[in-house]
Amino acid sequence: MKTGVMPLMQVFVSISDPRSPRHTQHDLAELLTVVVCGVLSGADDFVGIEEWAKLKLDWLRGFMKLEQGIPSHDTLARVFGLISPDEFEAAFRRWVGMVIPALAQDTVVAIDGKTSRRSHNKNDADSHPLHLVSAFAAGLGVVLGQKATEEKSNEITAIPELLKTLALQGTIVTIDAMGTQTKIAETIRRGEADYVLCVKDNHPNLLDSIMFAGLGPEGALQPCSTDEVTATKPNHGRLEVRRCWAYDAVDRLYKHEQWKDIRSFAIIERERTQDGRTSIERAYFISSLPADAARLARAVRGHWEVENRLHWCLDVQLADDQSRTRSGFAANNLAIVRHIVMNLLRLNTTSKVGIKNKRLMASASDEFRAEVLGFMT
Repeated sequence: MKTGVMPLMQVFVSISDPRSPRHTQHDLAELLTVVVCGVLSGADDFVGIEEWAKLKLDWLRGFMKLEQGIPSHDTLARVFGLISPDEFEAAFRRWVGMVIPALAQDTVVAIDGKTSRRSHNKNDADSHPLHLVSAFAAGLGVVLGQKATEEKSNEITAIPELLKTLALQGTIVTIDAMGTQTKIAETIRRGEADYVLCVKDNHPNLLDSIMFAGLGPEGALQPCSTDEVTATKPNHGRLEVRRCWAYDAVDRLYKHEQWKDIRSFAIIERERTQDGRTSIERAYFISSLPADAARLARAVRGHWEVENRLHWCLDVQLADDQSRTRSGFAANNLAIVRHIVMNLLRLNTTSKVGIKNKRLMASASDEFRAEVLGFMT
């Protein structure tokens, strides 16, 4: 899949420069590209980006002018604090649209939020950590878009805004319990996608109607389909059996008519055995998909990927939780850069190593770095 510096440069030029033209020494699109290259090569903050870029100035000038050299870390921080995150996010989505023109049918798009825990000042009562709601294409392992909120509780308003910006036709959108809202389900269906929404205690009546659907006056209820998968992890000494029961009797659910195009509900059970101990967890879902247990179970498994392939990757391999960038919009904009870098590394298939080792390779090898960025033909 073709990715590259030139597509990045093309979308970066659309971002408004917040600086006064009279005092601008560094081209904004070049500055943003330098930051992306620095983070790709292992730098986690503006000081590291500046030091790396100074060492690689000749290489960077192979595709950028950089007439005034490398911006200082103070300049980088100041500019990132001023750039409109909405414009940067829009540029990000345009770039994703260039490298991933269309999602395959039934691609699972997981919507989930993550807090950058050190992105606020604890001594300032009005300061809040950055909370970013992201759309993650499971399977591909790439971020499609993101929307910032001040707190996790604001996800309910951020999710519809994010969904409206994405082309999701034919995909399956999965959301955890906080996003299980009738308006969000309607937004997904308006976008010609299907939904699989988790139901927990925030919808107690709906949850009870799923759990006890077979105990009502309508009589016993048999699943339309079932699915069972056994997974073993020898290194962890763990055996996991995942079962799914899918039902189409949505008329037995509490106020089912409020959920746009609802066609099924499902119960998914995870039975884990480790060190001789067995635990069982059950989760409950509603969906606009038909009562196909295998299809619903695959969508839920795709949603679980967001923890390991996005949140864990950002924290452990891209040091998101360690970032103390706080001025203005800098935390938000730098988080978008991390998503760009993660996407670039995931879309590169020439090496099978993980994100951390790919960043190490990008730092050491001009050839590999250029390959990831698509600079080489």
